Amino acid sequence: MVMDSQGRLIMVGDDIHNNILIYDKSGKLLDSWGIRYKGGHGLSLWNDGEEDFLFICDTDGAMVKTTLGGRELLLIEHPSEYGAYEKEDAFKPTETAIGPNGDIYIADGYGSQFVLQFSKEGEFIRKIGKGRGTGNDQFQTAHGVCIDDRDKSNPTLLVTSRASNSFKRFTLDGTYLEEISLPGAFICRPVINGQNLYAGVCWSSEIDFVEGNMDTHPTRTNPNSGFVTILDESNKVVSNPGGRAPQYLNGQLQKMLQQEPIFNHCHDVCVDSDGNIYVCQWNANKTYPIKLERV
Repeated sequence: MVMDSQGRLIMVGDDIHNNILIYDKSGKLLDSWGIRYKGGHGLSLWNDGEEDFLFICDTDGAMVKTTLGGRELLLIEHPSEYGAYEKEDAFKPTETAIGPNGDIYIADGYGSQFVLQFSKEGEFIRKIGKGRGTGNDQFQTAHGVCIDDRDKSNPTLLVTSRASNSFKRFTLDGTYLEEISLPGAFICRPVINGQNLYAGVCWSSEIDFVEGNMDTHPTRTNPNSGFVTILDESNKVVSNPGGRAPQYLNGQLQKMLQQEPIFNHCHDVCVDSDGNIYVCQWNANKTYPIKLERV
């Protein structure tokens, strides 16, 4: 889910009757469109200074740039067409981020575990990371990606490594910088709002999976165990709505788990202009997103 410059909330799903749902802040449905994104999964919004655009990730193998009304402007399909992958390599994009110059970063979170960088015109630039694995610049489910622009003079790229319970930071041209560990939390997309970093936690677990192959949906985690996590400008966890309060021992964050059964699988969060949080859930039994009002 994203919020556009008109203050409307826009959500993507994988139901091809209406892939895109547009709400106001009260939850009233204003509009809907989209009938072909069978794997509708990730949604990002970018404003070029004049107009809002949407970037839709379809895990069936495409990234599509559209207007707010659904007119398709750019299609990026299998990376083998650009010399980035072999034809047999899996490509199941899960999220995008748009750089300060309009470059498009695509997280291949259910596919071959790279972040692919394209120009705003759709020209391939580079692969970021070294694919699936446990190395510093490798990913275990590169589920989400965002531009961390809290330091305006030095924006960086944050990439989810969900099964290793962490975010990994890179320069915008792909150099690995650091890992932000969030033990126990199978996090989804990082979302920057003000000086805070927000994320939905799809599962929480006492078990570590970093050495395993957990590219899609872990089978040994605790089901229906999601919560929301919030980090401050120092990337310290300060709040876990629905989860246990964060605890640090000798500077090390302790394992985080669901505390209250408020959520099932928190798949994304969106923060509006008033600081309210909207939580979108995967496998949510057709329920609306949950709104958490700022207090």
